[in-house]
Amino acid sequence: MFDFLKKQLIEVIEWLEQPGQLAWRVPFADHEIMNGAQLTVREGQIAAFLNEGTLADYFGPGLHTLDTANLPLLTDLRHWDKGFKSPFKSDVVFFSLKEQAGRKWGTAQPITVRDAEFGPIRLRAFGSFSFAIHEIDPFIKRLFGTLSEMTAATLEPQLRSAIQTSLATALGSSGVAFLDLAANQQALSDRIKSEVDKSFAQWGLACPTFFVESISLPDEVQAHLDKGSSMRVIGDLGRYTQFQSAEAIEAAAHQDGGLAALGAGVAGAAALGNAMAQGLSGASAAASAPSPQPMQAASAPAPDVDPFEQIEKLHKLLTMRAITKEEFDAKKAELLKRVV
Repeated sequence: MFDFLKKQLIEVIEWLEQPGQLAWRVPFADHEIMNGAQLTVREGQIAAFLNEGTLADYFGPGLHTLDTANLPLLTDLRHWDKGFKSPFKSDVVFFSLKEQAGRKWGTAQPITVRDAEFGPIRLRAFGSFSFAIHEIDPFIKRLFGTLSEMTAATLEPQLRSAIQTSLATALGSSGVAFLDLAANQQALSDRIKSEVDKSFAQWGLACPTFFVESISLPDEVQAHLDKGSSMRVIGDLGRYTQFQSAEAIEAAAHQDGGLAALGAGVAGAAALGNAMAQGLSGASAAASAPSPQPMQAASAPAPDVDPFEQIEKLHKLLTMRAITKEEFDAKKAELLKRVV
């Protein structure tokens, strides 16, 4: 008797949702709602009436007066007469239709895909996405059930697993090489989103936005890729050797000692160029030689430098004002005597 007197009939039903809330079941004793009660549904919400766990009626944004006339499905399920004036029983659940934005996703472990250029490789990927309730009935049946509340945080681990599966499917069928993914990032995001939409739809969810922010290789694979890039940047080793020789000449010209230092710099650059050239062509020359040549003495003198090439380099230094006109003329005359 005391419990009966204590029980209060529900006259006003509303939900002031908190950030991250997806669904909330209205708690009241015996689920009795007064006939003529006021239901307030705000923008971005929907209120559903459940009969034994099954969706019966739902109301969109607005102020609604509840009676058997505007609850046709629930009234039919309960077999109420049109003149029924007593309180009625039903579960009332509010759902938030707002977009849950700024959610992060990432691959817990690298996923293996077949790359068009490198073959089987392992990739990591990270990004962001958003989701929202799109269909109430599958969301109730497959996720909410008899729960009193559901938040976005409790649902995120399941959604991330679905994204990882969709990511593997999209990358495996894209046919785009890893090195070209950056140029096709928007197209890749759209392709993955289409796979994510299929996974989310089974729970009554939609994925309004999906972004791929980063795709990377494992550290050890990336290190090898960086080495290959460094070699391609160097390019022609022959030209690289010439560049190093010119650098050595210029550095010697700025040192103390005048032409003596210049001569040492030229000799050093020539020796460097010869050594690198011999190192690059040694293997092929040895393979094509008709017979082994006797070893040369370790103290054999270095080959003479071409006088005309030397004069050209000296003229460059004169242009740079690294030497004087008198020094250039003297050295030029000395070099020309070798030619005569």
